[in-house]
Amino acid sequence: MTTTTTAAPPAPAIRRRGSLLPTDPVLRLLTWTTLVNALGNGLYFTVSALYFTRILGYGVAQTGVVLTVAGLCGVLASIPAGRAADRFGSKPVVVVLVAVEAVLSAGFPLLHGLPAFLLLSCAVTAVDRGVSAARSALYAEALAPEQRVAGRAYLRAVTNVAMGLGGVLAGVTLQADTRFAYTLTVLANSVSYALVALWLLRLPNRPAAAVPPAARTRAERRNPALRDLPFLTVTVLNAILTLQFALLEVGVPLWIVRDTHAPRALVAAGMTINTVLVVLFQVRATRGTEQPGQAARVCLRGGLLLAAGCVLLGLAHGLGPLAATVLLVLGLVVEALGEVLSQAGSWALSYDLAGDRAAGAYQGVYNAGTAAAGMVGPALITVGVIGHGPIGWLGAGVLLAAAGAAMVPVTRWAQRGATDPAAV
Repeated sequence: MTTTTTAAPPAPAIRRRGSLLPTDPVLRLLTWTTLVNALGNGLYFTVSALYFTRILGYGVAQTGVVLTVAGLCGVLASIPAGRAADRFGSKPVVVVLVAVEAVLSAGFPLLHGLPAFLLLSCAVTAVDRGVSAARSALYAEALAPEQRVAGRAYLRAVTNVAMGLGGVLAGVTLQADTRFAYTLTVLANSVSYALVALWLLRLPNRPAAAVPPAARTRAERRNPALRDLPFLTVTVLNAILTLQFALLEVGVPLWIVRDTHAPRALVAAGMTINTVLVVLFQVRATRGTEQPGQAARVCLRGGLLLAAGCVLLGLAHGLGPLAATVLLVLGLVVEALGEVLSQAGSWALSYDLAGDRAAGAYQGVYNAGTAAAGMVGPALITVGVIGHGPIGWLGAGVLLAAAGAAMVPVTRWAQRGATDPAAV
């Protein structure tokens, strides 16, 4: 694990004023692949639940169990995928995994029987989480150090725009409501993966950082991230902060519809508010994350904003439609600002606290934490937050604030460990 002790220069602007595309050719290529991939994902995720239940005929409970088990497979796949990126290079690993995902995701229209649904879902999710881990290592490998966090923030803004556009286009499928329309939409997602795999072949080649197996000692063959206790602690804290996505995607819709008098249309408006604010402020939020200590303080501010958002959302309970709507909108705005800050700070920490020659290993572990939060988040939010009303939202806020605040001392611990191995 290494950290930078000298002051880092400000990150250069990633695009010219008035231009939508980055000036750096590598980041520009990654932008196009992100746009295509996210567009396909937006199409697929919008229709997937209805596709599995209405078209393929699986029950709601069956689908929920299958997707939960698949999520566990995704958690388990992140770490070996990251190690593979160190061993073989992140570019070939990402290209191969994305190509495999293109083939596997095209298999959904051919499904017959629950076991096949389970196996294919596990395979697709495992490969998808592996891609996420290896892609994070690819950013570390392909982008200049001063561009990694800002570049990743820019790509996240592109992702949000493309996902939103994909969701809008999926409305055509939902309106048609035919097997042909759903099948075509699922296959469009598969085609997007194939295009991304072909496009990524144009990335400049980088040598793999790992040494040949014959020259590695037994200690070197172990995953260094799994033995780095400060980094593991940061990973857990980031996983807690990542529960914000389950709050937004699961908690807020249920809360608005079941427990407030606000209009149901606010559910869609809430997602729009979040998307717009992320697109506008995600890159800007990366400023001031050049050093680990600064990034940790950004996480602290993000955690406090997330907590304040939770309190505002919880206070909407029992109020009239207008008052509830005002508080919910304010809460969603504050949550979105907390999201962009916590994400910016956590990305910086995931790179700054990682080992120089094991970016894949560290990103694999970090992504495993994120995947674990995504797996348990919906159940945790529905039972622990929605099930307890305003007190549940207050408890969620306290948890998020505590995780953000803990980033500061834990990062100091990690920095001490970088110069004093006995401290780790």
